[in-house]
Amino acid sequence: MAVHVPCFFIWTFLLIFVICVDGEWNTKDFQRREHSLIKPYQGSGMNVPQWDFLGSTMVTNNYIRLTPDRQSKMGAIWNNVPCTVRSWELHIQFKVHGSGKSLFGDGFAVWYTKDRMISGSIFGNSDPFTGLGIFLDTYSNHNGPHNHNHPYISAMVSNGSLKYDHDTDGTHTQLAGCEAQFRNNNYETYLAVRYDGNTEQLTVSTDIDNKSGWKECFSVNGIKLPLGYFFGVSAATGDLADNHDIISIKFYDLDTEESKKSSSYYGLPEAKSMEAPRDRIDDSKGSYLLENLTGWKLLVIILLLVIGTGVCVMVGLIIFQKQQENSRKRFY
Repeated sequence: MAVHVPCFFIWTFLLIFVICVDGEWNTKDFQRREHSLIKPYQGSGMNVPQWDFLGSTMVTNNYIRLTPDRQSKMGAIWNNVPCTVRSWELHIQFKVHGSGKSLFGDGFAVWYTKDRMISGSIFGNSDPFTGLGIFLDTYSNHNGPHNHNHPYISAMVSNGSLKYDHDTDGTHTQLAGCEAQFRNNNYETYLAVRYDGNTEQLTVSTDIDNKSGWKECFSVNGIKLPLGYFFGVSAATGDLADNHDIISIKFYDLDTEESKKSSSYYGLPEAKSMEAPRDRIDDSKGSYLLENLTGWKLLVIILLLVIGTGVCVMVGLIIFQKQQENSRKRFY
């Protein structure tokens, strides 16, 4: 019996070792490096394998800064490998911070689009676009009574015909959204974008409370995203500014052997439903009071103001005349 005890322990140790190694290997295989961005970033010089830079983007040892805390800047980073995975999950570790206490902007966006490396007006990316956009908007453009607190996370799917309206914070085209206080935190913040191509479900979650767990922001069904598009992240500043830093991007393949056998989708992006449309309210002084006062409504208000002013003048003259008459009576 004494001879067989060491052999038993040796085989047990080898079995545990094999299980551990196999589990670790599967975990690494689950993450796809061709769509991931992990420190250390630099390959040779300022080049990062599988990623291209645009605008004011700057690579450091600890983060990739899309925009500095300066006005009128735009930056982006784009993966140059098209995605051929039907179901996937993207984890973005980021930090948005700056010197502004009450005024700051504009924000950044996470993209899965047909075209890449084209600068434009949607947080530094082209407008219109074809694909999916996740917007992390830090500046409120005050969409009247439909205004929500900022920072705000929302999603939009476009087939190339829809345009993002900054004056309404994109509320006319958004799928869903949630408030998220991710700015100027002194700990790490994360965003997760999960797409299940089999159930056509898009889910966006956050970890911005330093609790090491995901909190669902929103989940939308009926989303069709084609294969072969590109991932990217862009940011922009205007009259207001912030540092927009990307620390890591991790891509996970969620496809199973069974799902890989099913048909793939290569048509245009689709969303079966969007949030209810909202009336447009111009972002101008007094818009909350005037709202849609145009045409005959505005004319009636102007007439009422003129009549009211005339009545006030007449009442003032009558009071003045009475005071003059009373003064003369006292004098005589």
